[in-house]
Amino acid sequence: MKNDRKAILLILARFLDYPDEKFFEEYPDVLSFVNEHLSSKKIRNNVMSRIKPLMDMSKKELQELYVETFDQREKTNLYLTAHEMGDSKKRGAALIKLQMLIAECGYEYIGKELVDYIPMILELLAVAPEHEKFLLLSRRVAYAIHRILNHLSCDHPYYQLIELLMLYVFEKPEAEEISILENLREEADLDELPYPMMYR
Repeated sequence: MKNDRKAILLILARFLDYPDEKFFEEYPDVLSFVNEHLSSKKIRNNVMSRIKPLMDMSKKELQELYVETFDQREKTNLYLTAHEMGDSKKRGAALIKLQMLIAECGYEYIGKELVDYIPMILELLAVAPEHEKFLLLSRRVAYAIHRILNHLSCDHPYYQLIELLMLYVFEKPEAEEISILENLREEADLDELPYPMMYR
């Protein structure tokens, strides 16, 4: 089961990243990875049944769904410290600490996203040693994943995919733990803006 957890972390790291052209080109490799690295037929079938609805979409449909799900909704974004702290000024310090943790353990993040980008952290957890710091990081990610699922409908294609993490990788956060973290969050204060925010 330990290897299954690592494999699912790597699969979800890829499927929660933006579905660009390379994403579709690599799909046959993902199928091979699932068959080679997941230990039981039951788990393989469960993973594949949750991947298939996404891969049955056209590239344009999947990209639009991805943006609408993760980029346009605050409560389902893919940034760990945003789930933990909301709009708090403390988020900058938390990002620096996370970057230091990654460097301290001999890893280097070279992506374009912020260091708390959840797909990147899933990949990191798949290869990281079972050190207390990474166990704590796993608990933090579990909270963020739990929060994302709570704000997606159960029939949403990405809900079905993300749920794999709670089924096979992470333990559900305790109610007390969730309450503490929710109380630490700071919401963005948009009421006092002197003009409406405009997006193009």
